Amino acid sequence: MYKPFIITALLFGALAVLLGAFGAHGLKAYANEQILSTYETAVKYQFFHVFALALACVLYKEYPIKGILIAGRLFIIGTFFFSGSLYLLTLLSINGNTQFKWIGAITPIGGLLLTSGWVLLAVKIAGYKR
Repeated sequence: MYKPFIITALLFGALAVLLGAFGAHGLKAYANEQILSTYETAVKYQFFHVFALALACVLYKEYPIKGILIAGRLFIIGTFFFSGSLYLLTLLSINGNTQFKWIGAITPIGGLLLTSGWVLLAVKIAGYKR
């Protein structure tokens, strides 16, 4: 097991629960449906990738190959880019800042990193020889 990944997954999970609760209770008074939807997408993808990172951690114990560590790092960085950019867009939208809409261009980069992590896991596990 790769301890840094499991610790990161646990902290990402706790943060996702807190941010999800904030979105469900505190954010509704300040945001319209579109902004709430963007925020909810960020929370969902963050939470999904808690499990992806935990999976990489467990797989690394059985298949101790560098590619699994790289996939885990892609999940971490991708989550920061994908969910982080959506959280930032939500905050800026609530405050009426429209000059930073270009931050939305970061979100697909995060999505590409997350997808790359999944594909890399599949390729490395499929090609593993004992």
